[in-house]
Amino acid sequence: MKPNEEVMEILEAFDLTGSFRAAARLAGCDPKTVARYVALRGVGKELDTPARNSIAAPFLDKIEELVERSKGDVRADVVHDKLRAMGYEGSERTTRRAVATAKEAYERGHRRIFRPWVPEPGLWFQWDWGQGHSIWGRDTQLWCAWLAWSRFRVIIPTWDKTLPTVIACIDETLRCFGGVPTYALTDNEKTVTSTHICRIAVRHPDIVAASRHYGIVIHTCIPADPQSKGGSEATVRIAKADRVPTNTNLLESYDSFVELAGACRATMDRFNSREHRETRRIPNDAIKDERLRLHPVTDEPHTLAFGQTRSVDRDATIRYGSARYSVPHTLVGERLWVRVAGDELVVVDASPRGAREVARHALTTPGNPRIEPAHYPERTSDPLNPRPRPQTEDERAFIAIGEGAHQWLVEAAAAGAQRIRTKMARAVEFAALVGGDTVDRALGLAAASARFEFTDLESIFDHIVRHLVTPVQPTIPDASTSLAQGTGSWEEFGR
Repeated sequence: MKPNEEVMEILEAFDLTGSFRAAARLAGCDPKTVARYVALRGVGKELDTPARNSIAAPFLDKIEELVERSKGDVRADVVHDKLRAMGYEGSERTTRRAVATAKEAYERGHRRIFRPWVPEPGLWFQWDWGQGHSIWGRDTQLWCAWLAWSRFRVIIPTWDKTLPTVIACIDETLRCFGGVPTYALTDNEKTVTSTHICRIAVRHPDIVAASRHYGIVIHTCIPADPQSKGGSEATVRIAKADRVPTNTNLLESYDSFVELAGACRATMDRFNSREHRETRRIPNDAIKDERLRLHPVTDEPHTLAFGQTRSVDRDATIRYGSARYSVPHTLVGERLWVRVAGDELVVVDASPRGAREVARHALTTPGNPRIEPAHYPERTSDPLNPRPRPQTEDERAFIAIGEGAHQWLVEAAAAGAQRIRTKMARAVEFAALVGGDTVDRALGLAAASARFEFTDLESIFDHIVRHLVTPVQPTIPDASTSLAQGTGSWEEFGR
């Protein structure tokens, strides 16, 4: 038998809807109960007459006590065993019906009521994380953020959820927004909240420094209460449903992180270019109005957004993940910032003069260093390509002849030629007599043909002078003085 107040609510709900089922949903009871009370009212009978005497009626107080102590989570079979020990003789089905009724009453008394949130432009943005797709056995994460008033969404794939990644995502998100809102709301990740004292969140000092850098106040939701940031939760849900391959969306797997990043950008563009169901506005249009209320974004990102610090070794390399990557040799001994961006390692020099990217390498594994030749100066001593460095006046005079002299000395030394200094002095004398260009050309030919004897240089020089520098003009003989037999006697042949 129900209290008079509940009976009146049931009849009022039926008079409002005219339907047993609709009235039952409003009153929180069974449609048969609504039909019974309506029938009793229709024939003028008393409404407080119970439909039947329940065997569980003497134990209702105990059932309600168990439901209250368990906060509505106790199982009906557990209640049935406890009642059997107290002398209860009813069936388990009757117990389940009584427990269900008690739970419904408990839920009605403890139902959480949500107040509609009406966001203001330029005030809030929220972010949360979602599990992304696995690429080559490595899991990815989806950073999902939205601007509350305009419903503008940002989706960024990452490899991890470390603090540098969080700061880098915040920086990229604010630049996508085109400004900085007043507040940010997120979950109680360890990168944001280090601990709780008396249910008061203690912020991570690095996230506080980053929020001060961007001029934004970061708040966290109530622990284990996703309803307090439903906007970002919805963004995560639709991002995962749209971008993570499952049997429901039939998406193909991604072969690289770059492909996943492109897919996330395409999804973000689609979300922001269609009309939002709640506001009936296109987020790309609404954010233009909201940007008027946003604060400007700082020119330089917070240093934590650059990743982790690394020292440059004497060989102009840094180590990341036990692998070596080269940087410009002018940064030896400096401390640089490194972070992973997709499939690449980005190296940044955050000096007082400003942050600048100094190197970018494809990720590698230990034992396979990434070395960029442009990061190193030109080698002055290479055993495979030696360069002459004269020490005496005679050596300087010979090397000054030109590139051919360089080649001749290198090749003659490699071939083990004898009395090289004497031959060098001979070449210097030739250069003083006829000019260095011709001698340099002769030395280059001698080096190319491996001719290093005393007479070889003179022979090549004589050939150049006679045939290449002053070529002999060909003599054309006069046909009238030729003794060769002509063809005049054949003119009458065959006539």
